[in-house]
Amino acid sequence: MDFNTLYHANFKLLDDAVSDWSTLVKHLADLKKDAEDHLHKAAVKADWAGVNAQVSKQFVGKTAGEFGDAHTQATTIYRILLDTRDELKLYHRQLTDAVSRGQKKNLTVIDRGDGAFQVMGSTRPDWASDPSGKTGATDQKDVDALRDEIQGILSKATESDSTARDVLVAIADQTRTGFSDAHYKDRDTAAAAVKEADELAKLARKDPDDLTVEEFDRVNAGLKKYHDDPLFAERFTARLGAKRTLEFWAGVTDPMVAPDLTRERREQFDELQKSLGLTLATASRSDTPSMTRWKQDVIELGDRPIGHRADVLGVQVMSNLMRVGDYDDAFLTAYGKRLMATERKFTHDGAHTGWQQLPTNPYLNRMSGDTGWDPLSGYLKGLSNNPAAATDFFNDDFIPKDGDHKHAVSNFKYLFEDRHWPQAIKSDISGDWSHDGRNNLAAALEAATTGHPAGELPTDDTPAHNAGQVKLFESIVSSISDDNARLTDHGYMADSIGQIASEYLPDIDRATTDVDPHPDKGDADGQAAWDRVQKLYPVQGTGAELDRREATRFLFAVGQDPKGYAAVEVGQKAYMGRLMEYHLNPDLPAEQRPNQDVELAIRDIARHSGQVSGTLAMGRNEAVAGPADAKDKDFDHSVAQWKNLLSGTVGTGVGVGTSFIASPAVGAGVGGVAGTATSMMLEELFKDAEGSAKDDAGTEMGKNWQLGNENNIKYTRKAAYNAARAYHLSNTGDVSTWAEDSSSQGFMEGGNYMKQVGPELVTDI
Repeated sequence: MDFNTLYHANFKLLDDAVSDWSTLVKHLADLKKDAEDHLHKAAVKADWAGVNAQVSKQFVGKTAGEFGDAHTQATTIYRILLDTRDELKLYHRQLTDAVSRGQKKNLTVIDRGDGAFQVMGSTRPDWASDPSGKTGATDQKDVDALRDEIQGILSKATESDSTARDVLVAIADQTRTGFSDAHYKDRDTAAAAVKEADELAKLARKDPDDLTVEEFDRVNAGLKKYHDDPLFAERFTARLGAKRTLEFWAGVTDPMVAPDLTRERREQFDELQKSLGLTLATASRSDTPSMTRWKQDVIELGDRPIGHRADVLGVQVMSNLMRVGDYDDAFLTAYGKRLMATERKFTHDGAHTGWQQLPTNPYLNRMSGDTGWDPLSGYLKGLSNNPAAATDFFNDDFIPKDGDHKHAVSNFKYLFEDRHWPQAIKSDISGDWSHDGRNNLAAALEAATTGHPAGELPTDDTPAHNAGQVKLFESIVSSISDDNARLTDHGYMADSIGQIASEYLPDIDRATTDVDPHPDKGDADGQAAWDRVQKLYPVQGTGAELDRREATRFLFAVGQDPKGYAAVEVGQKAYMGRLMEYHLNPDLPAEQRPNQDVELAIRDIARHSGQVSGTLAMGRNEAVAGPADAKDKDFDHSVAQWKNLLSGTVGTGVGVGTSFIASPAVGAGVGGVAGTATSMMLEELFKDAEGSAKDDAGTEMGKNWQLGNENNIKYTRKAAYNAARAYHLSNTGDVSTWAEDSSSQGFMEGGNYMKQVGPELVTDI
C-alpha cells in the first residue's frame, strides 16, 4: 500500500461494505434457521414416494444446507472485512500522527507519485543561523527515524490489505457453485492458515532423504492441526503438486530413502498418513483451477513409477492416502477408472494375480490393516467412506462388452467373484496374514448399497435407495445365493453384508411372499396380489426385486456369522414391530391398507417375519454344528451388542433403513406410538440375549432350533400386543393370538424352505 493511498484514505465505501455484510449475516441467520426448522424438518417427515424419495428429499436437504454454508461464508467474509477495516483505520491514524509530529520538527513527507515517499528536512538559512539551535537545520537522525516509522506503518497496512485479499479470493475460489463452508473467527486466523500451508508445502517439497526429524515433526503437527481447514488444505496441496505429494509419502516412510525418519519417527507414520489423507480429501473438494489440475495429474501418474523405487506406482501410493476422509466423488470415480485399467494391465484382464508383495517392497500403509501394496485395498477403504462414488464404481464395467468379450464384467463381479486376491500381511510387525482387502471390499459394498458410510447407521437425511444401489444389492444376493462360500469362507465380511441386508428388509420380506412383481398382462389376480404386497410392505425409493429362493439362500449364509446374524435378526424384529404399529394405526387411510382385514395383515407380517428368522436360525445352527468353530453364545453376545448401538432407541437404520415409510400419510399415531411398542419388545430381546450369552451351557442342535422358534413367537406376540394396546384397541388379545400362531408357522416354513432350496448346504436338525 502506498503513502498517498493510506494518508488520504476515505473509508466510507469500506464502512458501507462492513455494514452491508453485517446485515446480510443477520438475514442469512434467519434464513438458515427457517430452512432447518421448516424446510428440512418438513422434508424429513414427508411421505416421499418413488423418485421423490431419492431426489426431492435429498435436494431439499442440500438446499437447506446451502443456507447454512451461505451464513458461514458470509460470517467469515464479514469478520475479515471488519478486521481489515479496523486495522487500516488504525494505520491511517498512525500515519497522520507521524506526519504531524514530523511537521513539528520541520520535516516534510512528499509523495513521489510512484507509490514511494520521501522525508525531507528544512534548509532555510535563517533557521541555520539561529544561535539557540532549536530551529536550526533538521537532524538527519530525525529524517531517518520518521522515514522508518512511516515505512513500518505502510508495511503493516500492506500486509493487512494483501492477506485480506488473498484470503477472500481463496474463499471465493473454493466452489464454482454454492457456498464454501470455510469458517474463521477473524482475518488473522485465515491468514495464518494460508501462511502455514505455504511453509509446510515448502518443507514437503524437499527430497525425503533431506527432511530432518524436526521438519518431519513440524509437517506432521501442522497437518494434524489444519487437515479440515479448506483454505489450508487447498493451498498446501496445490503448492505441493501431485507428483511431489506422492513422492513425499512414498519417500518419508521408506527406510531405504529416509532411514533417520524410520528410526526416529516410525511410530508417528500412521498419524502422518491419516492427517495427510484428510488434508488431501478436504483439498479435493475445492474447485480451484490448481486443485482441478492436481486431481488430473494424480490420475495421470497412476501407472507411473513414483520416487526412488521403480516398482512403486502412483496408484499404490495414492490409494493408501485415500483410506480416510471424504474425497470428491468425481475425483474418486475418475481415479477408480484409472486404477482398474491398471489392474487389467497387471493381471491380464484378471486372469492372474497382481500386486503380490515381495520382502523387499516397502510398506505404503502405516495405519491398521495390510501393508498397502495392493492398491485396491486402500481405494476400497476410501470408497467405504464415500457412498455415491462407491455405487458408481461397483456398477461400472471392469471388462466392457466388445469384440473380444461377449459379456461385460462389472467391477462388483470381478472383485467379489473372480479376482485372484494377492496374499497380504499386516502392516504391524507381527507378520500375520491380513484380510484387509476383502474386508474393505465388504465395507465399500455397504456404503455403495446403503447410501451412508460403512460402520454408521442411516439418518433422517439419508436418501431412499436409488436404482444403482438396488441393482448392486440384487447382485450381492444373487452372487451369495449362487455360491455361499463367497461369504462363509470370508466370515469377516459378514458384518457389512448383514448390515446391508438389515437395510433392505422391506424388500426381503416382499420376496418371502413369493408373489411375482411382474404379472402377465391381463392377470388381474396377479396384479392385485402384487398391489397388496406393496401396501403390506410399503417402500420409499426404488424397491429391490428378489427371487425368494435366492433371498433365502442369501440369508442362510449371512446367518452363519454372529455379527451378520445379529444385524438381520435385530433388524427384522424391529421392522416387524414397526410394521405392526403401522398397520394397526386406526388413522391409516384405506387406500394404504393391503385390504380391510387387519387380521390378515397382522398374520402375514408375523408369518413372513418368522420365515426370515427361521432361515437365519438355520444358518446359526449350521455354524454351531459345522466346522466354523462358532459358539451359540457368540450369536447371543452379538445380538446383545445392538443394545449399546441403539442406546435405547429404535432408529432409522435398525431393520428399517431408508426405504421404510414409518407413519401413515394422515396422522403420526396415537400418543407417540411410533417406535415405542417396538422398543419394549427389543428390550426383552436384548435382555434374553444378554442372559444367554453369559450361560456357558451349550444346547443340542434340535433343542436350540426349538428355543429359537419359541423366542420368535414370544417377541412377535409382544410386538403385536404392545402396538394394539398403545392404540387402545379392544381386541388386543386377538391380535396377540394372530401374531403368535402365524409367527410359529412362518419360522417352521423358513427352515423347511431352506432345506428345500439348499439341501446341499444344510445339516439335518
